[in-house]
Amino acid sequence: MADKIKLAVAILILMTGMAAFYLLSEQSTLLRTLGLLVVVGISAAIALQTEVGRSGWSFVAGARVEARKVVWPTRKETTQTTLMVVVMVVIVGILLWLLDMGLVWAVRVFTGS
Repeated sequence: MADKIKLAVAILILMTGMAAFYLLSEQSTLLRTLGLLVVVGISAAIALQTEVGRSGWSFVAGARVEARKVVWPTRKETTQTTLMVVVMVVIVGILLWLLDMGLVWAVRVFTGS
């Protein structure tokens, strides 16, 4: 029950901050943005105190660990792959254009135009 109350408070604080951001439009955009960031930080800190928040944070931490394990391609590999994709797109485009021209010719032959 306490987790639900904490989440409700976090959402209420966040919604209040967003409403204040738009209602105080006569204030400086920089101040409103900084205020909104503070409100988001406060509501996130409250939400992270719940079981849902902790499990969400552990998911993000696990995702970061997995992202570090990714072997990214080198610049040369990326360039070669990109060039191969461009060449294949051009080849398939030409083949489809030829197929279209053949179908147009066949329709003209069959319709007599």
